[in-house]
Amino acid sequence: MDFVDLKAQYRHLKPAIDARIQAVLDHGQYILGPEVRELETRLAARIGAKHCIGCASGTDALLLAMIAIGIRPGDEVITSPFTFFATAEMIMLLGAVPVFADIDPATYNIDPAKIEAAITSRTRAIMPVSLYGQPAEMDAINAVAARHNLAVIEDAAQSFGALYFGRHSGNLSTIGCISFFPSKPLGCYGDGGACFTNDDALATVMFELRNHGQDRRYHHTRIGINGRIDTIQAAVLLAKLDIFDDELLSRSEASNRYSALLKDAVHTPRLAPNRTSAWAQYTIEVDDREAVETAMRDAGVPTAVHYPVALHQQPVFISKTEAGKGSFPHSERAAGRVLSLPMHPYLAPADIQRVTDAVKAAMHHPAAR
Repeated sequence: MDFVDLKAQYRHLKPAIDARIQAVLDHGQYILGPEVRELETRLAARIGAKHCIGCASGTDALLLAMIAIGIRPGDEVITSPFTFFATAEMIMLLGAVPVFADIDPATYNIDPAKIEAAITSRTRAIMPVSLYGQPAEMDAINAVAARHNLAVIEDAAQSFGALYFGRHSGNLSTIGCISFFPSKPLGCYGDGGACFTNDDALATVMFELRNHGQDRRYHHTRIGINGRIDTIQAAVLLAKLDIFDDELLSRSEASNRYSALLKDAVHTPRLAPNRTSAWAQYTIEVDDREAVETAMRDAGVPTAVHYPVALHQQPVFISKTEAGKGSFPHSERAAGRVLSLPMHPYLAPADIQRVTDAVKAAMHHPAAR
């Protein structure tokens, strides 16, 4: 059993993917070829955003967004301590300071009620993370930002395809950033990402930034990066986009089946009202995670931990954020308990039954008690 079965997806899409890649090989425009613009147009239309800027990774998307809104050394950006390292890493890379606010333990997303107390005269932006595929509480976050004249960058790396009060994740704030890492709900065959915005000026800046700061060939208006998405990756994504809605439905059905079978055995994921999840991960909580992981591995069922160490406890941040153990108790508790189960659109009911049987057996294993 695979944790994410990309091979099954490829078998299903082989003719379409092969044809898309062959078209790129035939025209030979490997950098910013026509498929890149086609992808950007389709993605923007899908979520109702005015602009989509394809880029080299979800990490680069965060970097482009922060440069575009003018984050500079010494500025503060408020974000979640319970997320992948890249969220805070890009803040630090710009010489800015990540300021953490604890999560809502029910959703694992940043708690809007904790944000306002973290705002100082140096705060320039809020970067909520829509973790595991579920959008953060964006209306409340945007309201806080509006009161303090702050930009909001949604780290939607895991939530493309999810809805928040009928609106699409990625188009809920100043800029939305997504990732096309292969295991994401919409993933390519390498690295890739995108930024979304309805602000014409910000879009122009990000289009230039991703291509060495050029507004036209050999005419550089700003310092940028080599942050372009490859044409072949765009081609792969175009093929996958054709069946994306079907895959989102399959992920949701798999999640519902997991929850029905596990509701009396473990702490299962919770969706907040008026939103859907892209189900990038299906994540439970267990008391003795190491013992459960071992029992699951012995049963031949893969698991993963997203994420085992809260960011404020990462060595690189300990000396810089002055946030020691106990500073963000909900994030620290989640980091010690979360366990992700296999999740992808091609999980058969028998696969889910096997996984849930293994979870229940692991919970009754002597080492897990």
